Amino acid sequence: MKIPFVSLQREANLIKSQLLKSTEKVIDSGNYIMGENLVAFENRFASFVGVKYALGLGNGSDALTLIMKSLDLKSNDEVICPANSFIATAWAIIAAGAKPVFCDVEDDLLISLRHIKNVITKNTKAVIPVHLSGRICEMNKINQYCSERHIYVIEDAAQAIGGKELYSYAGSLGIAAGFSLHPLKNLSIYGDGGVLTTNNYEIYNKAKLLRNHGLRDRDNCILWGFNTRLDELQASYALIKMDYIEEWTEKYISIARKYSEELDENIKRPIIRTTSKDVYHNYIITLDEDIRDVFMKKLLDLGVETKIHYPIPLHLQKCSEKMGYKVGSLPNSERLSKSIVSLPIYHTLKVEEIDHVIKSVNSTFNDLKVK
Repeated sequence: MKIPFVSLQREANLIKSQLLKSTEKVIDSGNYIMGENLVAFENRFASFVGVKYALGLGNGSDALTLIMKSLDLKSNDEVICPANSFIATAWAIIAAGAKPVFCDVEDDLLISLRHIKNVITKNTKAVIPVHLSGRICEMNKINQYCSERHIYVIEDAAQAIGGKELYSYAGSLGIAAGFSLHPLKNLSIYGDGGVLTTNNYEIYNKAKLLRNHGLRDRDNCILWGFNTRLDELQASYALIKMDYIEEWTEKYISIARKYSEELDENIKRPIIRTTSKDVYHNYIITLDEDIRDVFMKKLLDLGVETKIHYPIPLHLQKCSEKMGYKVGSLPNSERLSKSIVSLPIYHTLKVEEIDHVIKSVNSTFNDLKVK
């Protein structure tokens, strides 16, 4: 049995007739940018998340950048983000003209108030909690602490569509949030795309200008902007998938629950929480560093493809080398980067495939531990 880490064509095949019909309709309309599909998707997405405003953008990274540009951050303003995120979280800060400050994470791979406090300075203007793998950060604690210090909280919800803390959805838990619609995400399109969500009219209004060159209308440019719009074809695809997102999300969660229940108890695995709805864009286990690489190779020999999210912490990337970090600066992020493994998880996995993953992981783990 061969189980790829992802299999995007499976999902596409489920709704191919709808996708083709929508493609034909958009093509026949003659309107391919900033049309009725985008407006409909933005309204639908805002309603789903539980916010007043949503903006469809070219990608999730630009969503974070436009939020920070809308907040008028300056070059000396520091923005805290975790060191174990995808590079986009950090470069969005650079693109906005601010300074990224990396902080460590807990064993669950998430930023925490404890680690945020370790790196806050008088120049801290914002914190970006990353809901890594679709698991929701401790937003209530972070929001309360930051609110008292007039620090903005911006969610990187790229991997967390449909996730909740108690009764509030990811994307409504900070002053604004950025989502990704990249083909690998739980709500995906067939190219790049992203969404900005907020209840703040000033952020919405400025970001709306910024995404379209800074234009108020065809001829009048109010400010220097960007070109980062979600096109009509991709918006139409996203609209189709909104009909399925809750059903598909429950499948992600059920697979994660089965993994957590049936994987060997000596493997460190995500805890299924009752205080949040985690949507498991990735399912990440943690192993001893000395067996991780051979573990992945043996799984591949058994037909199970795995990945690492992420093998190099942001503060140790070459692009960060002038920022003063070194090996040992953020020890938990560094340790985890050498120990984590992401297992296949997507809503089109078959029961026998899930069982094969579990059986393969358990047998490989026990073989390696015995040796």
